[in-house]
Amino acid sequence: MKIGSSNDTEKVKEQYATSKGLNIRLLFHDMYSTNKLGYGNWLISKYEISKGMRVLELGCGTGSLWIGHDEFINCCGELVLTDLSKGMIETAKKNLGDRNNIEYRIEDIQKLDFKDKSFDIVVANSMLYHVPDIKKALEEVRRVLKDGGVFYCSTYGENNFTDKLAEWFSLGGEELNLNHNFTMQNGGEKLKKVFNEVNPVFYEDSLHITNVDHLIEYFTSLASFKVVANLPISKIRNILMAHVSNGAIDLPKEYGVFICK
Repeated sequence: MKIGSSNDTEKVKEQYATSKGLNIRLLFHDMYSTNKLGYGNWLISKYEISKGMRVLELGCGTGSLWIGHDEFINCCGELVLTDLSKGMIETAKKNLGDRNNIEYRIEDIQKLDFKDKSFDIVVANSMLYHVPDIKKALEEVRRVLKDGGVFYCSTYGENNFTDKLAEWFSLGGEELNLNHNFTMQNGGEKLKKVFNEVNPVFYEDSLHITNVDHLIEYFTSLASFKVVANLPISKIRNILMAHVSNGAIDLPKEYGVFICK
């Protein structure tokens, strides 16, 4: 059994063709994360958006980062939301609506259709590990970013709940190929080849899961765990139940953001 690394462009398009799987994962984290601030709220609080700035988000997904944050949207002179998936762009537009300062576009981070030095801020959340050519993608980000601009890119760490689940299901060696293409541990080195200043900031959180069925639904929605999804549900549940303590499963979460200038 081999778990795919999810950095093939066509496979990524297929995985994110609709927002169903992503919505499952977002809701799961909202329900069971112990840090109730919320990762998205924490991320957007790190953005220093001044009035009139031109802001680009790459891989915007459902637009969830901006929902409920009109103060940040209204501060933007222009907010350009992009994704590789047409389905995601359509969902983001439904969620955020037509606004004078928001533009929705299908874009590939490896070949951006924007002029040089177009944006004050560029955002890329939980998506760089899917990109086949990360170096090319970062060079494109730097190209469209104004001198003195800021690039915010978030990702997960290598001490995460997915790694723990792989351990519980005895996945290792050739059976295991978790996507560690761009993590909080190795992302800084890649970013420093393009940006002068790279500052990693970690988000403190964990998972306290009281419904095992929700955990099953969550990780079987992950492309990297499709091999587990093929197992009988009863077997998946039995393996997870062995790790229940005091009515819950506790798992580590390691996430953060790089602030690059």
